[in-house]
Amino acid sequence: MDNKKADLKQLLRERSVRIGNFVLSSGKPSTFYVDARLTTMSPEGMILIGQLGLNTIRERGWDPDSVGGLTLGADPVSFAISYTSGSAGGSLRAFTVRKEPKEHGAGRLIEGPFQSGDRVVVIEDVITTGKSALQAIDSIVSLNGNVVGVFSIVDRDDGGREAIESRGYQVSSLFNIGELLS
Repeated sequence: MDNKKADLKQLLRERSVRIGNFVLSSGKPSTFYVDARLTTMSPEGMILIGQLGLNTIRERGWDPDSVGGLTLGADPVSFAISYTSGSAGGSLRAFTVRKEPKEHGAGRLIEGPFQSGDRVVVIEDVITTGKSALQAIDSIVSLNGNVVGVFSIVDRDDGGREAIESRGYQVSSLFNIGELLS
């Protein structure tokens, strides 16, 4: 797995990390930006993320039924992990959490094969303030899901991990921002 992690780190550095002046969704200024989707939505990225994500979840002993998080950043990560689990003989289902319930049809807040009572790992591409993960957690818990952990590709070391952990949830990230900027 070390070689796979090194390969993913290189992809993130080449495709997703940008240096400059940016305003984050939180409104805070930043001298760097991580657009993880440029990696997570690529075939090479999905293969590596599926393997590394599933391995991390297993190493943590979380034993979930499903994985998912707030659309759009979590979606390719969740799908890659789910696909990899199926290829490895497992059946880890993926779902997506809407920012607001759908206004037509069934009016769902969570799309996909999530089931009430599921043990869930919440997925994030990049943790900054933790707001997206916490919104997903609240949605999942409101529908009787049992969140067993939070997995992300990158932790920006901007207080998000602490915000999530202060609510009692374990967080595991493949990289912190220092690893990608060094």
